[in-house]
Amino acid sequence: MFYRFMKLFIIAPILKPLFRVWVVGAENVPTHGAAILASNHLSVVDSIFLPLYLRRRVTFLAKSDYFTGKGLKGWLVKHFMLATGQLPIDRSGGKASEAALNTGLRVLSEGDLMAIYPEGTRSPDGRMYRGRTGVARMVLESGVPVIPVAMIDTEKAQPLGKALPRPRRLGIIIGEPLDFSRFEGMASDRFVLRSVTDELMSEMQRLSRQEYVDVYATTMKNKTASTTR
Repeated sequence: MFYRFMKLFIIAPILKPLFRVWVVGAENVPTHGAAILASNHLSVVDSIFLPLYLRRRVTFLAKSDYFTGKGLKGWLVKHFMLATGQLPIDRSGGKASEAALNTGLRVLSEGDLMAIYPEGTRSPDGRMYRGRTGVARMVLESGVPVIPVAMIDTEKAQPLGKALPRPRRLGIIIGEPLDFSRFEGMASDRFVLRSVTDELMSEMQRLSRQEYVDVYATTMKNKTASTTR
């Protein structure tokens, strides 16, 4: 109830007139039942605008840093995340990755709509990077539909390093659900997981028309950081 109140009476009246987001393919999101929205990730505001323009509540698995900030800004970010249904996860890898997977499966088992960024982090330069296979495991273990999503120009509204977004026209393209039922029962096969992930990333890239880079975004970020020291 609080999420719906925040969305309809606080967030939407402020943001919709400023950003005038166009949406294509909203009919591809099921009106009920569990599903995964797999989106590219260009900006922090992706997690705001995607659920803002869908009728159903969307749960994101958000990095735990958003819930531990200090001061007034940290408090505001934490409570905004909680109010909009975001769940904190540890993305440090290993056991943390397994815990994140289980959290996502729990959300889906309850029949909810969940969004995930297969690249694992924001693109450092507007290009699309290699997807991580956690999304494929979630798809195959849950058996729910996975729907590719492309956020358009959000990195221009709030580039990396900028505290506040700048009003401009943005877009959201929602593709048709992908069917991976042919891989049922193969969630432990790493070659299948890579195949499913790559097929999903290919469809996301087709929708977004981003240049694709076959390395992980974190690898590119670390490489860039090491060359600027």
